[in-house]
Amino acid sequence: MWKGEYQFSFKIDQVSDMIEWVSQFSPIQQALIATLFTWGVTALGAGLVFFFKSINKQVLNGMLGFAAGVMIAASFWSLLAPGIELAEELGQVAYVTAAVGFLLGGGFLYLVDKVLPHLHLGLETSEAEGIKTTWQRSVLLVMAITLHNIPEGLAVGVAFGAVAAGTGSSSTLAGAIALAIGIGLQNFPEGAAVSIPLRREGFSRFKAFLYGQASGIVEPIAGVLGAYAVIRVQPMLPYALSFAAGAMIYVVVEELIPEAQREEGGSKTDIATIGAMLGFAVMMILDVALG
Repeated sequence: MWKGEYQFSFKIDQVSDMIEWVSQFSPIQQALIATLFTWGVTALGAGLVFFFKSINKQVLNGMLGFAAGVMIAASFWSLLAPGIELAEELGQVAYVTAAVGFLLGGGFLYLVDKVLPHLHLGLETSEAEGIKTTWQRSVLLVMAITLHNIPEGLAVGVAFGAVAAGTGSSSTLAGAIALAIGIGLQNFPEGAAVSIPLRREGFSRFKAFLYGQASGIVEPIAGVLGAYAVIRVQPMLPYALSFAAGAMIYVVVEELIPEAQREEGGSKTDIATIGAMLGFAVMMILDVALG
């Protein structure tokens, strides 16, 4: 056998073994494992603070653009498209189900965004959004990233919950795993985007790391709740998939893209745009190849 062909076959076997290992757990356990992984990648990104006190803004823009691309691709390939197919199988008007769920997801994040006190990176404390509070700047920064992680955890949980909806084939499970990997990849820059600015503001490396990884703790909670909800109310699954997609797109448009294009002295979009294109391509490959 040709060497390259052997290596490819070996990698396929590894993926099959991973899917088989994950399949032995219940959907809720699968969602918990997957979101613990995504939280772990957030912590890994936050760990960059032990090596860097600052990060080049263009590098950060590229990383945030990559995260945006991953989330856009995941919203369609892993959430909206399966949700539309499932809605058709359940006899629902698919485009209505998808549109309603999508808009509800965006609307939910809009309401949370208006209520939860948080501060976007690069802004003054006086520009914090949500209900007025006396919280410290560091807490407000963490809350901004935590807000983003709610739909990400929810999306992973709903994807694994879909496995229990009667479509629990290995391809469906593989698609959920691909989504978890993609979300994990884009969580890396988010962890760094919290911890390194906090270090620059005078926090110790360890304290900045703690704050950075803490922004991802909501993902396992949202993941388990999402999986449990769709298992209990299976007819709501197409709505839940679209809801998670809408929430993720809201985060991308409201936060990641503007932040990735923010630059001192003006707006520079090239690096962020390239990052977004690469992120979309990586997530698309993951979902199509594994799903």
